[in-house]
Amino acid sequence: MSEETSDADRFLALVATAQDRDARLTAIQAGLLVAADLNIACDSRSFARRLGIAHALVLRELDALAEHEDKLEIVKRDPRTMRVFYRLARP
Repeated sequence: MSEETSDADRFLALVATAQDRDARLTAIQAGLLVAADLNIACDSRSFARRLGIAHALVLRELDALAEHEDKLEIVKRDPRTMRVFYRLARP
């Protein structure tokens, strides 16, 4: 098994665990939290590119997560590129 495959499996397992802890999280929202925690991606475009999903979808899920949860906070928005930088919320 390659290292890349095992990293992907680990990421997916952590996403599933996050969803088990909070059933309100979508897979993308849980993925955003895991990616921030593991320092895999700290902005919306990087997250979208690494997972191969539409940036617009990531933006929608990121905004929903930041508005309704205290788990993630928006650090900066780039109006030109629409990129949103985020981090885990501090307790």
